[in-house]
Amino acid sequence: MKKKIILFVLIISGFSALSYAEGVNKIGTAAATFLRIPVGARAAGFGSAFVSMAGDPSALYWNPSVIATLDKNSLIIDHSPWLPGINFDFAGIVLPLGNFGTLGLSATILQTDEMDVTTPAAPMGTGETFTASSFAVGVTYSRYLTDRFSIGGTFKYIQETIYNSSATGIAFDIGTIYETPFAGIRLAAVISNFGTKMRMFGEDLNVRVDIAPDQEGNNQSIVGKLNTDEFDLPLIMRIGLSGEVFDTEDFRLTLAADGVNPNDNAQSVNLGAEAAFLNEKLQIRAGYRDLFLDNNEFGLSFGISVANINLWDSVLITTDYAYQAMKHLGNTNRFSVIIKF
Repeated sequence: MKKKIILFVLIISGFSALSYAEGVNKIGTAAATFLRIPVGARAAGFGSAFVSMAGDPSALYWNPSVIATLDKNSLIIDHSPWLPGINFDFAGIVLPLGNFGTLGLSATILQTDEMDVTTPAAPMGTGETFTASSFAVGVTYSRYLTDRFSIGGTFKYIQETIYNSSATGIAFDIGTIYETPFAGIRLAAVISNFGTKMRMFGEDLNVRVDIAPDQEGNNQSIVGKLNTDEFDLPLIMRIGLSGEVFDTEDFRLTLAADGVNPNDNAQSVNLGAEAAFLNEKLQIRAGYRDLFLDNNEFGLSFGISVANINLWDSVLITTDYAYQAMKHLGNTNRFSVIIKF
């Protein structure tokens, strides 16, 4: 156990050194940033240190290679009132195909409440309302290349909509996980959201233009279109390490650390710990997200699971809850249900 803890300290020290390697970042320069919202209450309670954690269908988001570790059909439904007036939902299913690998399907939706349309002439509202939404659908495939090493990938279609305008794009995730011979320590690496740029198009960008305001007799109501900029997707590279410090039939303690390198922010580190009791039936966890990041919005997170409850025959259900402290935007609650059948 002492060697494992020393290894974790060395890895975290290395991640912290990386977090100061760059003095320049591009905060707020990516489109479709809802793709950075963590999926799964277990992962959220873990401080988002989750790319090397096995056995959970939320891996459809975190690391597509991990779904190869699932030996049963698994369904996950995740819901969070993310910020005031905004709801976040994720659903995914994992289908093991035996010697042919593992297939996964997923959908992510971010939806706002209705908002009033305002204009310079009607700052209190025109009487109309609008919403903004983002969604992504993904297809994932993973398989073992050896008994300890698996690789996986996800293809995603992405769309963001504001009122009558929208932007679309496609992206790919690719990940690997390796279970080392050293007492079950797992190493993982993932690149997420590698894809096209996104640009807004739609009726809301149409404007009336008088192309010759100093001349009479011309058409004063020509329809023009505002030309919007293109923005990159939130490309993220994550490197993760996790392992069991204690692992008996009655008690398990798991530690995890992720190094995170996004294209629209500075580098940071996520840390998490999880304790399991009663033969994995009860799990509690805590974590810290975006360690070493300047102006970090996130604080400590906590979570609890009632896991692997047998409903009937071979159907198992797990319910997860997580609490994420935030400094300015209000604390969030996460709820997930996982069904294995």
